[in-house]
Amino acid sequence: MKPPNPIPLPEFAHVPGTNARHPEGAFDAFHRSVQEGMGSEELRETLAWRAGWHFVEQGFFWEAHEVLEPVWMALPQGGAERAFVQGLIQVANAALKLRMNRPKAARRLCDIAAGHLDGLPAEIMGLRIETVQRYLAGVRVRANL
Repeated sequence: MKPPNPIPLPEFAHVPGTNARHPEGAFDAFHRSVQEGMGSEELRETLAWRAGWHFVEQGFFWEAHEVLEPVWMALPQGGAERAFVQGLIQVANAALKLRMNRPKAARRLCDIAAGHLDGLPAEIMGLRIETVQRYLAGVRVRANL
């Protein structure tokens, strides 16, 4: 997936128990980009989707979950796209737990994420499954140290 243009990065990465949450409404523009009834091709173009993986790659794990959740909710149940987005959310959660020095929780979330990613097509909504699986493998390695 190409780096999204332009995606504003949050001012800071929220880590529960360490720093304050973002102000109310900080992610409204991302949420508004997702409309009920959008298909996966339309969702692929939303600010929320384009920001989700970008945030993960930049270390904004809590924020990635925040912007990806409306995309996940808009996708039909039982579809590969919904499983993929749920897997991405769990990857972000695992990385966040690792940052919070909770390796056991990170490992559990890695397993959940891997389950969502297994058996999916090579690419969904412009993002290669292999890219996400490699990132997940790195989180798993760090969680086992």
